[in-house]
Amino acid sequence: MSERVNVGRVSGIYGVRGWLRVRSDCEPPEGILAYSPWQLATGEGWRSFDVEAGRPHGAGLVAKLASVDDRDRARALVGADIAVRREQLPTLTQDEYYWNDLVGLDVVTRDGGALGRVTGLMQTGANDVLVVTGDRERLVPFIDGQVILRVDLGAGRIEVDWDPEF
Repeated sequence: MSERVNVGRVSGIYGVRGWLRVRSDCEPPEGILAYSPWQLATGEGWRSFDVEAGRPHGAGLVAKLASVDDRDRARALVGADIAVRREQLPTLTQDEYYWNDLVGLDVVTRDGGALGRVTGLMQTGANDVLVVTGDRERLVPFIDGQVILRVDLGAGRIEVDWDPEF
């Protein structure tokens, strides 16, 4: 199977006919509904599900997957990561990155000082934030051109203008 890219998580159940509440990591959030099939991490490993329907609901999203027709089957999927195959995702421009591509990159200051490795990312509303783990955890704002000086996927590193004391 080709590389999986996490795009969300099953956060709960909705109703009695197998609908799921979904937390999306896509931008915009409802973009997750355009991908099918989804790969879900279940107790038996990754399983593929076609998306039959989906829509915004309140502050989140709900989705109906093929073969998930009742509350019990839906409940078994709560907490499952949702992934899609990389080739399902749109092609990015040179200065765009999927979060999945940044996790694991080394982070260095402009003078070459090592800060650690990207272990995750967070959305804060104002800008995304890199979670960098090294001698300690640092939260580095992903502000291109100001804080983020260069992302080199080939070399596996991100150069930042960031004080190591922060």
